Amino acid sequence: MSLQQEIIARLGVKPVINVKEEIHKRVDFLKQCVLNARMKGLLIAISGGVDSALVCALCKKATDELTAETGNAYRTIGVFQPYGEQEDIADSYAVAEAVGFSKNDLMETNIEETVDEAAIEIEAAYRSIGIHQHVGRVAKGNMKARTRMVVQYAIAFDQQLLVVGTDHASEAITGFYTKWGDGAVDITPISTLNKRQVRLLAAAMGVPDRVVHKVPTAGLWSGQTDEGELGITYEHNSDYLEGKEIPADIQAKLEAQYAKTEHKRSPIPGI
Repeated sequence: MSLQQEIIARLGVKPVINVKEEIHKRVDFLKQCVLNARMKGLLIAISGGVDSALVCALCKKATDELTAETGNAYRTIGVFQPYGEQEDIADSYAVAEAVGFSKNDLMETNIEETVDEAAIEIEAAYRSIGIHQHVGRVAKGNMKARTRMVVQYAIAFDQQLLVVGTDHASEAITGFYTKWGDGAVDITPISTLNKRQVRLLAAAMGVPDRVVHKVPTAGLWSGQTDEGELGITYEHNSDYLEGKEIPADIQAKLEAQYAKTEHKRSPIPGI
């Protein structure tokens, strides 16, 4: 078995999918998770990108169905988490509107002040041991991701919700996603889809076209894009995960990225 075949088998990606079946399966998964955990619903951060948009739609459908089927009130809370002024915040609100959220199930938590204050404290600690530097751009970008998770878990605990992640196979292969060291999540309903398949399901669930085809970014700093950070397009990434042949240099880069990010996919080691 080639490394490509091993990776595909491990991440569970299908070369071809039935969109309706995949939606149904993932909605049922979310419903069962809520019932098993005896929670009142789900929480999803709505970033304005296609991954969170799809998960948002799946969560809303799941809790609506649970309410109808059980007679008990279940809800999905959507959280907007800009850092200061978010250029594409309108996309986040457009997603929420498209999938039918009410205003009572949406909240905005701006993380700018929290992240900036934490950075000031870190820089003061640096100075106390003779290090005179600012928190680096990448480190501060990661602080934003982790701060968002702190906020999500505080809300989820109070409101008895499961925190839903947007991790999928095209992120897992590169390690470019939220995991234990970044705050983690409770459940990941799209983990066996690649980016191309995420877009197919999102379009089928009524996500606005401009979001479905948007350039992916984690919003870590101005101008940051996933493909720019990794030097690998999601087209090549998705082709690889569907068992297709991609340029040899891109395949080598993708497999090297996979190898060095094993800690993101494996259980936390101990002794």
